[in-house]
Amino acid sequence: PPELHILNNCSPSQLEGLCSFLQLSTCPEHLLVCFCGWLLALIPDLSYTSAAILAEQLFLRRVLSLTQPPSRHLMAALASFCSKYSQPFCRVLVAAVLREPGEGAEQTKLVCELVEECLEPDSVRLVLSQMLEVPLSEKLLPVVQAVLGRQEVLPAELFDLLVLTLCRHAPAFATSLNYAKLVTAVLTMYQSQVS
Repeated sequence: PPELHILNNCSPSQLEGLCSFLQLSTCPEHLLVCFCGWLLALIPDLSYTSAAILAEQLFLRRVLSLTQPPSRHLMAALASFCSKYSQPFCRVLVAAVLREPGEGAEQTKLVCELVEECLEPDSVRLVLSQMLEVPLSEKLLPVVQAVLGRQEVLPAELFDLLVLTLCRHAPAFATSLNYAKLVTAVLTMYQSQVS
């Protein structure tokens, strides 16, 4: 709809106010899919700041409150948004999931699915760098595994940081099967870089 062009002309505070007025954070999920489809067609593209605000308004509360697998509508909306605005999405939503304390099993599964199926290679590397900035936990090991499963070429400094992090946390994960799988994956996929 032509009205959506207003999104390109709003200041960050105006956009937050507009999202609040439209109650985007609580709109029905089938409408969320439709709205994200419209965002993909928007010309010119949203600015990084506007996309980050929309990622937060549209998805953050929904994702952090998941207690069961996301609906197909929510997954479709997430995949749609990620296809065009994956960097601001990762900076806002993935970062929040990684910082959340507790189990967060559904959130972790969701991030794994997005890494495996939706994110571009540069965003996958961004997710890994974000993970290495927070304390490594059992909850995060499957996400690291999903990143490695993409078999992307990692910059040397990011790979070195990954290996250093895995070595530093080895005693804490002495009995962890996920940790053992992760180390095996690193040794298998990046054997030429491991000395």
